[in-house]
Amino acid sequence: MSEKFDVIVVGAGPAGTSCAYTCAKNGLKVLQIERGEYPGSKNVMGGVLYRKQMEEIIPEFWKEAPLERPVVEQRFWMMDKESVVTFGYKGLEWGVEPYNNFTVLRAPFDQWFAKKGIEQGVLLITETVVLECIVENGKVIGVRTDRPDGEVYADVVVLADGVNSLLGKQLGYHNEFRPDEVALTVMEVINLPKEKINDRFNLEDNQGCTIELFGDSTKGNLGTAFIYTNKESINIGVGTTLSSMIKAKLKPYDLLDYLKTHVMIKPFLEGGESAEYLAHLIPEGGYHSVPKVAGNGVLLVGDAAQLVNAIHREGSNMAMASGKMAAETIVEAKSRNDFSESTLNIYREKLYDSFIIKDLEKYKDAAHTFENHPQYFKDYVPMMNQAASKFFTVDGTSKREKQKQIMRSITGERGTLKVLQDMYRAWKAVK
Repeated sequence: MSEKFDVIVVGAGPAGTSCAYTCAKNGLKVLQIERGEYPGSKNVMGGVLYRKQMEEIIPEFWKEAPLERPVVEQRFWMMDKESVVTFGYKGLEWGVEPYNNFTVLRAPFDQWFAKKGIEQGVLLITETVVLECIVENGKVIGVRTDRPDGEVYADVVVLADGVNSLLGKQLGYHNEFRPDEVALTVMEVINLPKEKINDRFNLEDNQGCTIELFGDSTKGNLGTAFIYTNKESINIGVGTTLSSMIKAKLKPYDLLDYLKTHVMIKPFLEGGESAEYLAHLIPEGGYHSVPKVAGNGVLLVGDAAQLVNAIHREGSNMAMASGKMAAETIVEAKSRNDFSESTLNIYREKLYDSFIIKDLEKYKDAAHTFENHPQYFKDYVPMMNQAASKFFTVDGTSKREKQKQIMRSITGERGTLKVLQDMYRAWKAVK
């Protein structure tokens, strides 16, 4: 373990493996350290992988990667207790190469991805905990692990150690995150025969569907739930910010049980067999929570850098893109033989010039807005369902009169001025 490397990558999730793979492919000597029994054993995501960022790392990866289904339909549900307003898009062009995104199970996918890095020359060590970064004269020069004689050195250490990033905290790059900056998501994998999945979601064998759920799926609290179709299983999960859970005194698994027994959800799961429970913290602070990402001899990528767009459920693709950018920066630093913060800041520049920070900046106030104004989930989603019920019920009332009744109902509850203020505030948060 006293051997010197060009790069040490801490973590074998999408961000860490993207960085390790790209560095090794460019001829660098790479050590990747994973605390789990194998890559993917500690990693959780809802189960959607976008093609674009992965393909930039491994072209046509879908021809060999352990994927579940290409997603051809994305649905969005605004749920009340006994109803749902739904909208979405189904496009068969997503079901043929080069595809748009896929459902995946993280354990097999992460193991496959890490193996591709090993084939490029990455030395992967599992079941090893990195205790701290070794800092000398203000520069990170290696890491200390829980193995005997477990100090190992490198020109650059890449922190891909997840949302809590204890190593990032030790370096002083970010503080303990507030409860409104982190969401807790719980998920269950439910086995179902392929034929039942196809029938219930109106799919064919090589087609997938995702459903994002808002409103009563989180009992009106800030957060989302989801249902994703795999080949012969369904991922169902729900998450809210920790601050919402604390305020509403919610228990995460109680929330998942509530979702599974919801009258609109239960038919999808009927006859299924529970295969696995998972829980995961997700960084949702967005643009305002992005920490320092580059220092002397160190870079932060993926969840460790808070790179998640909760509005569009994008995380793994941002992780992969950031890992690749970090690797490209390290290759440049190696050519200069300069691993100072000024050189490694090339990564920060790449990051802030990419879709990642641009998208986070676009939605920088969204979570804060919806957290502090709970009426969007608690009041407006039920109003939307009631309005749809009233409008589509044929009872002899003219459609124009129905429209007037609906508007009176909405403005009567909150007042015309408050409704207009709420609409403007929501538009401003996501524009």
